[in-house]
Amino acid sequence: MKSGHVVQVPNEPALVCNGRLTLHQIPSAHDNLIWLLVCNETGDCAAVDGPDGTAVAEYCTRHNFRLTKILNTHTHPDHIGINRDFERQGLLGTLRVFGSEARQNDIPGITDPVGEGDTVSIGVVSGDVWLTEGHLDGHISYLFDDILLCGDTLFAGGCGYLFDGPPQKMYDSLMRFSNLAPMTKVCCAHEYTLDNLLFARSVEPKNRHLTERLASVQRLRHTGRSTVPSTIEIELMTNPFLRSGSLELRAHVLTPANQNATDAEVFAKTRELKDQKLYKTLDLEK
Repeated sequence: MKSGHVVQVPNEPALVCNGRLTLHQIPSAHDNLIWLLVCNETGDCAAVDGPDGTAVAEYCTRHNFRLTKILNTHTHPDHIGINRDFERQGLLGTLRVFGSEARQNDIPGITDPVGEGDTVSIGVVSGDVWLTEGHLDGHISYLFDDILLCGDTLFAGGCGYLFDGPPQKMYDSLMRFSNLAPMTKVCCAHEYTLDNLLFARSVEPKNRHLTERLASVQRLRHTGRSTVPSTIEIELMTNPFLRSGSLELRAHVLTPANQNATDAEVFAKTRELKDQKLYKTLDLEK
């Protein structure tokens, strides 16, 4: 881990999928979080995205893991950088690389193009591939039982930029996530939680659950600890991009004449407001 990473104390490995997989968190670059999933029965080991391969290679060497797969969610450089790094080292050809069939020409070393409805296995555990666009065309997510690997679609307390959009696509992706089991772990690709919650507080300041979560996140971040994964339950209570039905949020993001907007329209207005970054000028950490 580089000394400049925002997470200085990564989460301890955790058993997931009824103990069949172990989830490892590897900080990389400045705020990326690479997820490593290891099958406890077979030793099959998969890395999810990453800006480079160094952190993963060092981690696998230290723990005597043999990396066998890369799961890419989308094609931004800080997610396929791991592919390019291993390619430069002549190691990519030893791995199975899963990625969006719609963007397969942009994914170095891809061996297994996948899309909506396909499955991916890590050892004895099978996961589903979901098309979750909005951030980028062709963006996919991977769902392994109680683990959601959602790249830059859903963040703890926020959602990704709408580079390709349109807002309706991102809204639909997020609403699909919202129907997952409450305790599903949200394994997003960046440690953005504090900033996301500061924005959330600016549009829903009376949300008690949000106030409590912000205080907890501030304590964790001030000690260099990670705040993810979160859970779907926590996101539904505190993430403004999943809370378009909140009367308080609607009052903050809509004009008085537009209070009858649809939830999808409220989402779009909320994303526009965050993109303006006006909340960053407010003293919201208190």
